[in-house]
Amino acid sequence: MMLSARLPLGLLGLTVLALVISGIGPADRLTWAMEVAPVVIAIPILWATYRRFPLSSLVYGLLFVHGLILMLGGHYTYANVPAGFWVQDMFDLARNPYDRLGHFAQGFIPAILAREILVRASPLKDSKWLPFLVVCFCLAFSAFYELIEWWAAVALGQGANEFLGTQGDPWDTQWDMFLALCGAISALVLLSRVHDRNMTGGHPR
Repeated sequence: MMLSARLPLGLLGLTVLALVISGIGPADRLTWAMEVAPVVIAIPILWATYRRFPLSSLVYGLLFVHGLILMLGGHYTYANVPAGFWVQDMFDLARNPYDRLGHFAQGFIPAILAREILVRASPLKDSKWLPFLVVCFCLAFSAFYELIEWWAAVALGQGANEFLGTQGDPWDTQWDMFLALCGAISALVLLSRVHDRNMTGGHPR
């Protein structure tokens, strides 16, 4: 049965609403703008490609969740998200771990998006190279994001501290890329079969 267009359109509406709400009184306006920039960039791309290359409902749902993670981090700054403090207190951690969740998601969710594009638009559908290349893409994406953070730090100086969110950890960059790697591998292990069934079930019209 073909999926209804109501799902992606509904998620789009909720994303725009969440974006507006996240922009009301953020902890730091510049940090908010930088953190939600991927959402702002993704919306017109998904809209422009919706008819020619509609994605599966699983990917649309995951992208929506990723957007919420980014917008929540942008509103409070990653080091100050309340949910992160709850986890910090619960497990007696040394830092707010919300940014760790963000970077895990940075591997987990793009992995399924990349997998769908490669399965549907390349000869790799049944190739053993598919998971390897998906993980490579996610690592490259994570590394590029770390380069963006570096460039922001150089350009803005102290003004980029909240965007970097290192919380004094000298290994923060390495942790970020490692968690993206873990996220990508976890997504492939946990969701590949579900993803295949979801793609087979049809795409929105």
